[in-house]
Amino acid sequence: MRTKDMRRSAAALAVIVVAGGCTGPVVQVDGDQRQPVRIDGTATPGGGTPKDDGDTAAGGGDSDGGGDEKGGGPGGQGPGGGAAPTTAPPVDPAPAAPAKVLWSRGDEGFEVRELQARLRQVAWLHVGPTGTYDELTVQAVKGFQGKRGLPRTGRTDTVTWARLVGMTREPGKWELYAFGGQPAAEPDPRCLTGRVLCISKTSRTLRWMVNGTTLTTVEVRFGSQYTPTREGVFSVYFKSRDHWSTLYDTAMPYAMFFSGGQAVHYSSDFAARGYYGASHGCVNVRDEAAIARLFAQVRNGDKVVVYW
Repeated sequence: MRTKDMRRSAAALAVIVVAGGCTGPVVQVDGDQRQPVRIDGTATPGGGTPKDDGDTAAGGGDSDGGGDEKGGGPGGQGPGGGAAPTTAPPVDPAPAAPAKVLWSRGDEGFEVRELQARLRQVAWLHVGPTGTYDELTVQAVKGFQGKRGLPRTGRTDTVTWARLVGMTREPGKWELYAFGGQPAAEPDPRCLTGRVLCISKTSRTLRWMVNGTTLTTVEVRFGSQYTPTREGVFSVYFKSRDHWSTLYDTAMPYAMFFSGGQAVHYSSDFAARGYYGASHGCVNVRDEAAIARLFAQVRNGDKVVVYW
């Protein structure tokens, strides 16, 4: 009698567990031996299929965005009738706009001169600034760009310029015009009459003037602070085509003496080094062809004005 009652109780418990949809340890009586049995409680109340853990709250779509046969509705709609969520395809980011080109081959002007002076500061350009974006400048920019992982275009764009400015200092006037090309200063009033070698220390230029008209302008270089070029009004007193300085043991071609041992003459050192050097007090000219023409025109007795 007792065994019959226990079997009835176990049967009733199994019905309750299945109806409640839970999983729990129950026992199956087989004589005196009891074995644990797992009751599958995956059925939902009302006989429906349980929602998958990967579903969203709104729909019954599975992880790949398609309809879920177990979701309780056609087309992947769940019991609430909501549309299944979809995953948008990846969108490639728009390519960055290329940097704006500021200067390139063939450009001219003060900005190009500054670019060249800064490239010289970081040893990518070894000649003096000319103000013309030539082949040497293209190659210097390419080298600078390649060293810093930038596209080697040879054109100076905003990115290249910003990197170069960050590595250099603002060039001074005589870095910008280290090998000439600077504009000439206005002539001194004392240069406006007669035949005059009008020499400005401010712009480092010499004007050959006759009665207020400039016939020739050349770049010149002066003495250092230890051997300064004298200022004032002088006159040419001696010319020497192939002069040699015994004091400094150096050539002074096309020399036109105006004050003691100081003369206007051609300087190969000035031609080679520009304003990175200085004279011993003379007025150096770097353009040999220009001073040869000037030497042929200037006479003894012509005025020389050296001024700031």
